Amino acid sequence: MPTETPEDMSVKPSTKPLKNKIDFMGRRRARALVVQGLYQYQLAHTRPDDIRLCLMDSPNYARCDEAYFDALWRGVSSRYEALRDCFAPHVAAERDTQTLSPVETAILVLATWELSERVDIPYRIILNEAIDLAKTYGGTDGHKFVNGVLDKLAAQLRADEIRALG
Repeated sequence: MPTETPEDMSVKPSTKPLKNKIDFMGRRRARALVVQGLYQYQLAHTRPDDIRLCLMDSPNYARCDEAYFDALWRGVSSRYEALRDCFAPHVAAERDTQTLSPVETAILVLATWELSERVDIPYRIILNEAIDLAKTYGGTDGHKFVNGVLDKLAAQLRADEIRALG
């Protein structure tokens, strides 16, 4: 029997389809839609069900992870105030949650829900997605603020996960 060389032992791509493959781009699009919906909720005070229907008519909806969008929207819209209260203690002393931009607030509400409810998603992914949303939709350096708040919140909500990663 021939011995394997390091070249032979390299990882070869699998031809089998992945089970439970997560559509990362679909989830990213779902998050972006939810941020847009929360923005509308904050400015126009439109009913969450009406916003949801409007978002579902968006051309971007067809390309998002619809199941994830649905879970995310229902979660953040039903617990909006409680989620704001959850991250409020981690907002820097010089800022009040009432003075946050609507985009920053929407992103923080979304990420707070994910950190508290979706323990199947690693906290680092949630933070990275929130930072990317802030870079795309937020103001200058808003992503730094979002990162700072979520770092503190993750330390509280995901302490065991962070400790396990060492």
